[in-house]
Amino acid sequence: MGVIIKTISIVYSILFENEIMSYVPVEARSPPLGSPNNNIGSSSSIRTSQRASQMIKRDFEAKLRTFYRKLESKGYGQGPHKLKLHIRRSHLLEDAYNRIMTANKKDLQRGRLAVIWDTEEGLDYGGPSREFFFLLSRQIFSPYYALFEYSAVNSYSVQISPLSAFVDNCHDWFRFCGRVLGLALVHQYLLDAFFTRPFYKALLRLPLTLSDLESLDVEFHQSLQWIRDNDIGTGSSLGLTFCVTEELLGRVVEKELKTGGKNITVCEKNKKEYLERIIKWRLERGVQEQTESLVRGFYEVVDPRLVSVFDARELELVIAGTAEIDINDWRQNTEYRGGYHDQNQTIIWFWSVIERFTNEQRLRLLQFVTGTSSIPIDGFANLRGSTGPRRFCIEKWGKPNSLPRAHTCFNRLDLPPYNSAEICYEKILTAIYETSGFLIE
Repeated sequence: MGVIIKTISIVYSILFENEIMSYVPVEARSPPLGSPNNNIGSSSSIRTSQRASQMIKRDFEAKLRTFYRKLESKGYGQGPHKLKLHIRRSHLLEDAYNRIMTANKKDLQRGRLAVIWDTEEGLDYGGPSREFFFLLSRQIFSPYYALFEYSAVNSYSVQISPLSAFVDNCHDWFRFCGRVLGLALVHQYLLDAFFTRPFYKALLRLPLTLSDLESLDVEFHQSLQWIRDNDIGTGSSLGLTFCVTEELLGRVVEKELKTGGKNITVCEKNKKEYLERIIKWRLERGVQEQTESLVRGFYEVVDPRLVSVFDARELELVIAGTAEIDINDWRQNTEYRGGYHDQNQTIIWFWSVIERFTNEQRLRLLQFVTGTSSIPIDGFANLRGSTGPRRFCIEKWGKPNSLPRAHTCFNRLDLPPYNSAEICYEKILTAIYETSGFLIE
């Protein structure tokens, strides 16, 4: 990635070079008390809300099944040829870019994906590909590489950065990002990145609205909402014109929203046009061309008519899953082998370790065992293995002084029969932080 980091690297290197990001979508947060989305009232209103939520979930699940059936019927990812990606761990981004950008449209859509890591003998039954998308998305969508930026000070969701215009060959890189998104969608692999709602709308070519601003800039959204809902008369008290100021690389510049805009006062008669133009400016922020390159790459992999069944929120769930681990869901959808059962002492200690872990450590363990730290929208019940859905599995293996090992193609953790909870804790931590690679079943 060194070729694309030029002037921009100075801005980000201090903040992001060694940091491992866990992107958390803004929508996952609880709405404030008293808001329309947080009605604390009668039990009947709660039951109505729950029924509506269940209906929405069923509708989404039906869309998802239909979407994947259509992909299969049209031959997506079915072959007969393979899309082989030979990847060196030390040159992950460079190799991924070269392999994916040189592939033709037919191979991108039809090829059976096979990721082959250098110096590793594991066959790709799903695990290597899952880790590939996990690691690649963690790099390419990180603000450190200047293509993307955080959407707000208090948010880990990302959006296309205006500074990306200064990156060498930025449009090729965004086309590559689009292809990565498309391949992950077609082959049902989750990405370790959360994007803003306007980003998903751009992927679907949906129009942007005032409500899309709320998750990006609450105060700005409220100000525009007040202008929309109130009679501002001549506008003299507001002092607004069709002109805005923006900062780029430390320089503050004026930008007219229309020709001669700095001399046009915003008033009641023209406020509708003003709102349309300023919303477009704030959401696009000079990244229209980069966005179009990304969308182009995305649709080189997947037919836009197929993804049009989803709205922006649903597409977000399909691409990114969820980052917050529900331990009860995990435990209820775990199976045991080799003599282990849910009341075995080692298994009791294992779950006590999971309770003790931070969410980031749980995600690391999940990534160690399955190849990804993301969870499908349906939860652990819908984890995928080499041949389709496969639950998380813990099998008894090894000696009490051995480290755990993982079979990522089969979502299986080989867990030795440790002699104490503390040993179990230390061994699992060592495994998830200091080991990597795949095992042959």
